[in-house]
Amino acid sequence: MSKKLDLSNFEKKLEVRNITKDDIDQILEMQKVCFPNMVPWKREQLESHLRIFPEGQFCVEYDGEIIGSCSSLIVNFDEYDDKHTWDDITDGGYITNHNPEGFNLYGIEVMVDPEYRGMKIGRRLYEARKELARELNLKSIIIGGRIPNYHKFKDQYSPREYVEEVSSQNIYDPVLTFQIMNGFNLMRINPGYLPDDRQSLKYATLMEWNNIDYHPKTKRHFKTAYPVRITVIQYMMKSIESFEEFAKQVEYYVDVAYDFGSDFAVFPEIFTTQLMSFLEEKVPAKAIRKLSEYTEEYIELFTNLAVRYNVNIIGGSHFVEEDDHIYNIAYLFRRDGTIEKQYKIHVTPNEKKWWGIQPGDSVKVFDTDCGKIAIQICYDIQFPELSRYAVDQGANIIFVPFCTDDRQGYLRVRYCAQARAVENQVYTVIAGTVGNLTQVENMDIQYAQSGIFTPSDFEFARDGIVGECPPNIETVVVGDVDLEILRRQRRSGTVRQLHDRRRDLFEVKYRNLEGN
Repeated sequence: MSKKLDLSNFEKKLEVRNITKDDIDQILEMQKVCFPNMVPWKREQLESHLRIFPEGQFCVEYDGEIIGSCSSLIVNFDEYDDKHTWDDITDGGYITNHNPEGFNLYGIEVMVDPEYRGMKIGRRLYEARKELARELNLKSIIIGGRIPNYHKFKDQYSPREYVEEVSSQNIYDPVLTFQIMNGFNLMRINPGYLPDDRQSLKYATLMEWNNIDYHPKTKRHFKTAYPVRITVIQYMMKSIESFEEFAKQVEYYVDVAYDFGSDFAVFPEIFTTQLMSFLEEKVPAKAIRKLSEYTEEYIELFTNLAVRYNVNIIGGSHFVEEDDHIYNIAYLFRRDGTIEKQYKIHVTPNEKKWWGIQPGDSVKVFDTDCGKIAIQICYDIQFPELSRYAVDQGANIIFVPFCTDDRQGYLRVRYCAQARAVENQVYTVIAGTVGNLTQVENMDIQYAQSGIFTPSDFEFARDGIVGECPPNIETVVVGDVDLEILRRQRRSGTVRQLHDRRRDLFEVKYRNLEGN
C-alpha cells in the first residue's frame, strides 16, 4: 500500500511583500545581474526609500530568495518639467522629494532576476503598485521606461518611430512591450533620462496607467500655502513659592498661544528649574534629584493643557530620573493627548560638572498634525549631523529649547540654528529663558533672544527671520511658517542644499539610534 504523499515536499512559496532592511543585500546583488552595465543602487539610497516611503517598495520572495523588486514614490507630476530626468524625479535616487499629498505614484525601477523571467514576476510587481495606487486613492501611476532594444535600430528609426513600431507590435522591446501589455499608455519620450543607459541611448518613454477607481476629493488640491503658526515663549525665571504658581504661569502662556490660533507653543530648556527656588536644597546634584520628583506633575500639567487649549506643546525640557540616572528630556505634548520625548544627546561640561546629567543616544522625528518635527535641546543644535539626520527622516521644523547664561552662549545657539535652517532647508525655532534665579546655584543668570528662522531664499523672510523677541525680557513671538513653500523650495529653490550635496564624496553614518 503506497504512502500518502506529503504535499509540503512539493510546495514552493512565492510572496509579494514590502521590502525590509534585511532584503537590501540581496537586492544590491540582484541589480548587478539585472543591469550589469548601469550604476547600481547604493545602500543608503535603498535605506532612504524605506525611511521615507516604505509602503511603496516591493519585492518578490521565492523560497526565501529575492527574485524581483521595484521602487516608487509619490509626486505631483504637474510640478515637474516635461524633460525631467531620473535624477530630477528621484532626487538623485534618495526620493527625499516624496510628497505624501501628491496625486501620482511614480515608479523608478523594476527588476527581475534573469533566472526567473517567464514567471510573471514583473507583472506581480506592477499589480502590487496598482493595488497601492487604489488603496491610497492616487490618480495614476507614471513610469519612465527604458527602451533597451533601441540601440539595435538607432540607424533605422528615430526614438519616436521606434516607439511607434513597438506599439504596433512590429518590434519587440522587453520593457516597452511589457508596459503596454500592462495597461500603460505613452505620454512622451524624454531624452537624457538615464545617462548610463547606453542600450536605450539615454532615452525613456514616459508611460501612465490611470486609476479608474480614483475619486477626486475636494480637500485635495494644489496647495498654495500650508501655514503653521508657532508661539515661542521667552520665559522669565523668577522666584516662586509652589508648583501651583508655576502651573499658573505656564497656563497663562498656553492661553496666549491659543488666543493667537497657534499650532505649537514652545517653552525653553530646563525652565522647570524655577521650581528649585522653593525646594530649599543648595547642593546642585541633590536639588536636581528633588526637582525630578515633580516629573509626573509636570507631565500631567502639560498633557491637560495641550488637550484643553488644542495646542501642540513643546514642553521645554525637564530633568528626569531614570534607572538612577538624571537625563535632560524635552517632551512633545500633542493636542490629541499623546506624548513623545527627546533626550538631550550632547551634555555640556557645565551639566556634567554641576548635575551629573547623562546623555541620550536616540535622535527622534515625531509625527504631528502639522507634519514631521524634531526637537534638539540647546547644545545639540551645535552638532550639524543631528539636524541632517532629522531632515533625512522628514522633519520640516526643528524646535530648539535652550538655556544660556550669557550672550556668547546664546549666540552659539542662534547662529547654529540659523545655519541648520540654511544647510537643511528647514525651519528652526529657538526658545530661551530670561531673568534671574539668584537663590538657585548654577541657574542664577539667564540670557536669551528667542526667534523663528527660515532658509535664505526669495520666498522666505528677507533676513531668514520670521520673528524674534527683544533680548532679555519676558514676552512671546508669534509667527507663521509655510510648509508648502518649504517643499517647493527644496525642489526648485535658488540653491538646493538637500539635492546638491555630494553624496559621492561624503556621507554621515549613525550608530545606536534605537536607544532611549
